[in-house]
Amino acid sequence: MENKKTIRNVIIFSVFALVVGWIGVGIDKLLPEQEEEETLGMAFWLITPLLLVIILRSFFGDGWKDAGLKPNFKGNLNWYGIAFLIFPVVTLITVLTGSLFGAIDSSSFYATGYFEIFIGLFFINILKNIFEESVWRGYLTAKLITLKLSDWSIYLVVGLVWGLWHAPYYLSFLPEEDIYTVLPVDKLLFAFIAVVNITVWSVMFTEIFRITKSVWSAVLLHASEDAVVNHLVIDGYITFSPNTEIWFSPICGVFPTILFLIIGLWLRKQRMITLTKTTLNENI
Repeated sequence: MENKKTIRNVIIFSVFALVVGWIGVGIDKLLPEQEEEETLGMAFWLITPLLLVIILRSFFGDGWKDAGLKPNFKGNLNWYGIAFLIFPVVTLITVLTGSLFGAIDSSSFYATGYFEIFIGLFFINILKNIFEESVWRGYLTAKLITLKLSDWSIYLVVGLVWGLWHAPYYLSFLPEEDIYTVLPVDKLLFAFIAVVNITVWSVMFTEIFRITKSVWSAVLLHASEDAVVNHLVIDGYITFSPNTEIWFSPICGVFPTILFLIIGLWLRKQRMITLTKTTLNENI
């Protein structure tokens, strides 16, 4: 009975997540005189999934026990450090490797300007990602775990729903010139690549959440990504040789995506090792 209720609520949430952005697009069409990326429709797309989670947890039987709202710092500070460092380290490796192959030019990099923007973006994105991570890890991932789905099913379901929730952002909210700066392709192809990329990311986001049993480690991981990667490319701190973005773009290139998958699988291995040790100790 409990599983049926959880399945029902997960389906409600997932369907809502897949359509809410398009409702936001419709709102913006009714209100055309708005500033790009600060529209009412975009705010609706970002905020309402969390409102639905609050309703499902408060009034439809989900409760708050598995939401991961406690930071659980004790014994997990090293994992918080890893969560903060994953994107900076992978981005640095990607830029150095891309430079070695002549794909990336970092001569325009200005450290003072970059880190000033990084600090501002980091704290803004801590707030923004409370909305996202309370939804994708604190609700959808947590509920799929309670249903005892396999790890690979959790990665796939969360990755696809999370990725497709972004589709209206890539296809409508995000200016085309920003997309072309990241990857010189049309919006539809970019959206497809981004969804694949997000699905791969879901491995390490899921695992850092499961290891710490806290949504706050995922908030930190996500805020680090937003602050480190996006403006590095969009603001021109690095540039690419023709047709190399697909391989070495820190945002969605093949090379960093493979590294993120390796890190996600390494995190999974660490969780499984810890789980095995805990089981053995309980049986002694």
